[in-house]
Amino acid sequence: MEKGYIQVYTGNGKGKTTAAFGVALRAAGAGMKIFIAQFVKGMEYSELEAFKRFDDCVKIKQYGQGCFIIKKPTLQDKEKAQQGLKEVKQALSSGYYDIIILDEANIAVYYDLFTINELLEVIDSRDFSVEIIVTGRYAHEKLIDKADLVTEMREIKHYYTKGIEARTGIEK
Repeated sequence: MEKGYIQVYTGNGKGKTTAAFGVALRAAGAGMKIFIAQFVKGMEYSELEAFKRFDDCVKIKQYGQGCFIIKKPTLQDKEKAQQGLKEVKQALSSGYYDIIILDEANIAVYYDLFTINELLEVIDSRDFSVEIIVTGRYAHEKLIDKADLVTEMREIKHYYTKGIEARTGIEK
């Protein structure tokens, strides 16, 4: 059994979740089992529909409300994130999954839905063979230090600044 590594995709540019989901797609093609925990997100995205086609090897769960946190998180935001972290810990110890993606976990830490120490404790509970991918802006230095691979997406230019809304199949 090969060692699993810790990957982090962070930064203010587009593509963090997309990169993680690209790994999930590749892994599904290789017959691996993937668990995706989407923190903060509770909306319908096209990738949810796409992953239904891989329901034999990809499980995706959302631990957020109907919209992304813009201001101060609510108690319900925190409860959902805490529940997600608990379920991730169970998934990590199940021996079933090869890859676990913690989508927007960095944002959950940033908004204090759970602490960096709680996140690292969950990561440390994994079997050595499980690959973990953590996405979201504002990756904490402790996570960056622990990670084996860190990629920062840097926005150079984005059409959003010209008023282009998120488009189905491209950004949502």
